[in-house]
Amino acid sequence: MNLSDFAHTTVLLQETVDGCLNDPAGIYVDGTFGRGGHSRLLLSKLAPEGRLIGFDKDPLAINTGKELEQEDSRFQIVQASFADMKAELKALGIDQVNGILLDLGVSSPQLDDAERGFSFMKDGPLDMRMNPDAGLSAAEWCAQTSEEEIARVLKEYGEERFAKRMARAIINARADAPITRTRELAELIKEANPAWEKHKHPATRAFQAIRIAVNNELGDLEKVLAESVDLLLPHGRLAVISFHSLEDRMVKRFIRAQEKGRELPPGIPVPESMLGRTMKKMGKAIMPGNDEVRINARARSAVLRVAERLA
Repeated sequence: MNLSDFAHTTVLLQETVDGCLNDPAGIYVDGTFGRGGHSRLLLSKLAPEGRLIGFDKDPLAINTGKELEQEDSRFQIVQASFADMKAELKALGIDQVNGILLDLGVSSPQLDDAERGFSFMKDGPLDMRMNPDAGLSAAEWCAQTSEEEIARVLKEYGEERFAKRMARAIINARADAPITRTRELAELIKEANPAWEKHKHPATRAFQAIRIAVNNELGDLEKVLAESVDLLLPHGRLAVISFHSLEDRMVKRFIRAQEKGRELPPGIPVPESMLGRTMKKMGKAIMPGNDEVRINARARSAVLRVAERLA
């Protein structure tokens, strides 16, 4: 497959790089390299002694990253989840960095390639794995998961009102034959959904939920957020782009908790140093403007939040 077959438009490109960058001579991490849009812009702003480490699980993204390694010696690509960032950086001799950038969710090339199994709009094998060489595919997940767990995932990760009906439909269908194709699952979900939302495919929320479960997206995000506190140098920046409310709530609550510090009983006089505050948010959440959404419709749900490590 040619990497150029599936185009990718980087969301909130300038805003995210500007939010993350605080020292051109520093060390940075792009935790979701994708096709390298954020990484390339960040490299263009780094000094000769600057350094950028890219992470991704997707083998095609890794191929693009290896090409960038050949172009720019300041860049290095690592095939791993950003949840393993702390351990992987330590293996490279890096304990702390100046900035961490995360562009969450699925990329356009992954969505547009039917063979990856992410999209309900195109028929393909029911896979959905960011790394197709590791873990359970969506087909295997649908075959092995209990009805109760399927319903929980659809309700919690997809915020799907009809999660129980959809879970029952999956259980009934797999009793006859394995569910192995994206269109097959999409039709199954569509028939189980009694109230279609205007301008939204009835399988949208369910596909999102299953993808999140298959890739452990929220668990990985929780881990990297927690570890970012120790990974960032004083005044280091964390910049995170979210694409749905579950992710954005996690990021927002994490930053708020770091700003607030330890929970202490009211009225106890303690010095500021004992509160355990570790970060401060940098401005308000940033959303794409009308021009960006007009060019790239997939940007419409993006939210960027930036926080800075306190000294």
